[in-house]
Amino acid sequence: MATLGFLIALEIAARHYGIPGPITSQAREVIFAPKSGFLLYASMALMMVVLTWRQRFMAIGAAIGIDVVFVLVRWVFDIRTTDGHPFGNGALWVILGCAVIAVTRRTGRERILLLKGVGLSLLLVAGRKTGDAWLLITAKTRPTVLDQYLATADHALGNPSWLVGRIVRATGPIGPHVLDFVYVQLAVAAVVIALYQLRNVAAERRFPSHHLVRTFLLIGLLGPGIYMIFPVVGPIFAYGTGAFGTGGGHWALANLWPDVPPPLNTPHAMVYDQITPRNCMPSLHTAWATAIFIHSRKGPRILRFAGTFWLISTLGATLGFGYHYGVDLIAGVVFVLTIEAALRSHQRGWDRSGIQLVAYGVTVFAALLLSYRYLPMEMATHPWVSGPLLILAMISVIQGYMRTTRAWEPKAVAARQPEPQPELV
Repeated sequence: MATLGFLIALEIAARHYGIPGPITSQAREVIFAPKSGFLLYASMALMMVVLTWRQRFMAIGAAIGIDVVFVLVRWVFDIRTTDGHPFGNGALWVILGCAVIAVTRRTGRERILLLKGVGLSLLLVAGRKTGDAWLLITAKTRPTVLDQYLATADHALGNPSWLVGRIVRATGPIGPHVLDFVYVQLAVAAVVIALYQLRNVAAERRFPSHHLVRTFLLIGLLGPGIYMIFPVVGPIFAYGTGAFGTGGGHWALANLWPDVPPPLNTPHAMVYDQITPRNCMPSLHTAWATAIFIHSRKGPRILRFAGTFWLISTLGATLGFGYHYGVDLIAGVVFVLTIEAALRSHQRGWDRSGIQLVAYGVTVFAALLLSYRYLPMEMATHPWVSGPLLILAMISVIQGYMRTTRAWEPKAVAARQPEPQPELV
């Protein structure tokens, strides 16, 4: 009910600013071309963890068949799909169909399990739609941005966005294409990890107490609230056209990214357009990729490799495309570790170690935001002090998370050896 209330409130807020809300956007995809067909099929895959193999094959066949019909109808009537994918409607129809079957044809635990699967898949799609609506609202409600503060603070780290931007540009067309695919399909990668975590749901008839989707959704729910407090558009928009996009045009301070680092001047808030999302602080792509990395650690080798690859590639894309400053990434790592610690503490029952870990993460995150806003010049003029301090602050949260969560792991108990029996004389 809380999630539904939040979606309704966001729908009303979005309509107030003349933009479609998450409920409207998701409802349109029942008929119109979806924004991401891959995401809809990935969401259907999540729902299918509660089905038998026979039911899974039937669901996949039905989704593909429905999509073929949609493609033929659009082709016959010459309906353009330039604003979306030509496929994906079938997956959404199957998800909704399973919801109807759960209500009308299932009872007891079977109904609850199928509804949980449907709810999980729809929440993943709703999370994407909620994020889109939030981004548009940040652009409408925050006329000024704080990019100059982050660009100044980023001198403490050596302006990594400018450095990585030049490296990515030097790789030619291959590097940007690979990084763009990784950046855009982050949710699909998360579904792959989640499917591994939920692989036994159909057999055990229950969901695990903690899995990646919960972390993903909470990141998307809390992150945009920070955007409203600390609105930032990113280097490629604030400092020129850059190498891979249109950039900020006449709204940009100068055409500097990624060739010339920003000058070291006293920062000020700057007016920006009402279209570009203020979605930099913290870097949620970094947070999501870090969550994928964390949850892939207990999987087989190929999943651990994929989690590492997705994290490194996402970091390269966020910096190399000029979407984020280096300080955004540090905040994103602290942000996700704090959320993950809170979810795991809630799952196992709050104790002193969990409360301390979450409180420490919140404190470090707040200290980072305050230092970026009120101490950027001091950070930039003393990079050999402030830079290592930023890295150490992040590492301290990482180390605290690893130490605490390892202590939470169940300890293997050695088998008790039988006592030697006395010899009979």
